[in-house]
Amino acid sequence: MLIALSIRDIVLIDRLELDLGSGLSVLTGETGAGKSILLDALGLALGARADSNLVRKGAERGRVAASFAPPPAGHAIWDMLEDAGIEGARDEALVIRRDLRADGGSRAFIADQPVSAALLRDVGNMLVEIHGQHDERGLLSARGHRVLLDAFGHIDTAAVSRAWAAWQGAAARLSEAQGRLAADSDESEWLDHALAEFAAIAPQAGEEAELAASRATMQRGERLAEDMVTILAQLMGSEGALAQLRGATRRLDRLASEHALFAEALSAFDRALAECDEGEGALARAADALRHDPAELDRIETRLFDIRALSRKHRVEADALGALHAELEQRRAAIDAGTNSLSALEDALTRARDVYCLAAANLTNARHAGAQALDAAVADELPPLKLDTARFQTMVESLAEADWGPMGTERVEFRVATNQGGDFGPLIKIASGGELSRFLLALKVALAGVGDAQTIIFDEIDRGVGGAVASAIGERLALLARERQILVVTHSPQVAARGGQHFLIRKMAMDGETRTAVTLLDAPARQEEIARMLSGAAITDEARAAAARLLEHV
Repeated sequence: MLIALSIRDIVLIDRLELDLGSGLSVLTGETGAGKSILLDALGLALGARADSNLVRKGAERGRVAASFAPPPAGHAIWDMLEDAGIEGARDEALVIRRDLRADGGSRAFIADQPVSAALLRDVGNMLVEIHGQHDERGLLSARGHRVLLDAFGHIDTAAVSRAWAAWQGAAARLSEAQGRLAADSDESEWLDHALAEFAAIAPQAGEEAELAASRATMQRGERLAEDMVTILAQLMGSEGALAQLRGATRRLDRLASEHALFAEALSAFDRALAECDEGEGALARAADALRHDPAELDRIETRLFDIRALSRKHRVEADALGALHAELEQRRAAIDAGTNSLSALEDALTRARDVYCLAAANLTNARHAGAQALDAAVADELPPLKLDTARFQTMVESLAEADWGPMGTERVEFRVATNQGGDFGPLIKIASGGELSRFLLALKVALAGVGDAQTIIFDEIDRGVGGAVASAIGERLALLARERQILVVTHSPQVAARGGQHFLIRKMAMDGETRTAVTLLDAPARQEEIARMLSGAAITDEARAAAARLLEHV
C-alpha cells in the first residue's frame, strides 16, 4: 500500500508531501489544476520513461519518492529484490525513488540503493496498477488476459510447464542426434580410414614416453661404446692393468713370509683387488646395459614416429590417442546403429508430446470453466453500472501447434458486445469512453482478489457518465477498496463522496509563479468541494445541501 508520496520540482509542483491511508482516496480539482502532474510524478517513481520536461522550470533536478508499506512475506517482490541484491527493506517502509535532471539524465533507487530503470519499473508494476481510458496495458492488453484468468480461477499451470520442458528437451535430444548422425554419415569414409590407421598402429597409453626413453638410452649407449672399449682394453686382457696387478700380487704372496712389511703390503693389495673385481663387474653390467640391437633401435624409432605423426594429425597428445580411438569407434557405431537410436528418441518425443497434450487439455478445460465463472461475475456487475444490454465474454481460443508453449495451447482475450445482438470484439475497440470505464471497473471488481499490486489508481474512470451511473461507479470503487487501496482521480461528485480521504488539487500563484498544491480536505471543506463539483463556478446553497445529502448517504 502506498503510504506517502514526496515530490520535489516536478512541473508546477515545487514541494509536496502527501500521506495516504487505506481504502478509497479521491483526488478532485478543476480541469487543468494539475491532476495529471500528480500521476505523471508517481509514474516517474514507478519506472515510467524519464522526460526532462517534467523538471520544474528553473530547477536543476526533480525528485519523486514513493513509500510503501512492506508487502507480505510471500510476495513475489521480495524474490525480485533479493535477486537484485537489494536488502534491508523488509522491516520498514519500502521506498522507491527517481531523480531526474533537467538535461534528461535520471537515476533510480530502491531502499536507497541504486538500481536500473527496468528493475524500478518491474517493482513498480508489482506495487501499483494504473488504469485509465487510454491505458492499453493491464486489463486492456490481451497479453495479460491469460494470466488474469488463471489467477481468477486458481488454475495451476505447473504441470503443463513441466511437460513442455520435458517435450522440448526430448525434441532437442532428437535434433542433436539427427544432426550428429547426419554429420557422421557425411564423414563415414574418413572415419573408416582413420580407424584403419588406429588399428594398424594401436597406440597404448604411456607408450610414447616409454619408447622415447628407450631410444634415448640406446643413443647414449652408442656414444659411450667407444669409451667403454678403451676402458676395458686398459683394464682387462693379458696386458691390462688388472692382469698386471694380479700378477704382482701373486709374486708378493711368495715374499710375504720374508718380511712383515711384505705381508702388510700384500693385505692392502688384496683389498684393492677385491674392489677392482667389483668395478670390473659393474663395467661388465654397464656394457650389457648399453649394448643394443641396431634393428631394435630402428623399430623403436619407426614406431615412435608413427605414434607422433598420428598425434599431430589428430591434434591431440599421444596419451589421448586411445580415448580418441574409442570416440571414433563410438561415432562409427552410432552410424551403424543410428536408425535404432533415432527410433528410440522419436518414441520418447512422441510420449513427451502426449504427456504435454494431456496436461494442456486439462488446463484448457480448467480455463473454460474459469472463463464461465469470470463471465458470470462480470455480468453481475454490468446492470448496476447501467450496461444492461452489454455482454462480456472471456474467449479461450486454441492456438496452432507452432504457438503452443509452457502456458498451454490457447490464447485468452476479454471481449465485449455493447449492443443487443452485436458482435463481440476486443474491449478497447468496442466500448466507448464511458462504457470502457465501466467495463474496466466491472472487470476489476470481479478480479478483486487477483494480482500482486495492493494499490490501484483509476484516472477519470467516470468520465462521460453522471447521475445514477456515477453513483454506481462510486459504489463499486468503495467495494473494491475493501480489498485494495484505491486512488481515484474524478470529476464526479457521486464518486468523490465515497472517498475515505479527499484531496483537492488546485493551482495558485506564489511569488509570481503558478504552483500546483494538494490539500487533504476536512469535512466542511470536503462538502464545499463536492458542492463546487455539483454546481460549477458559483456554489449555491442548493449545491451545498445536495453535497451534504451525498455525504450522508455513503
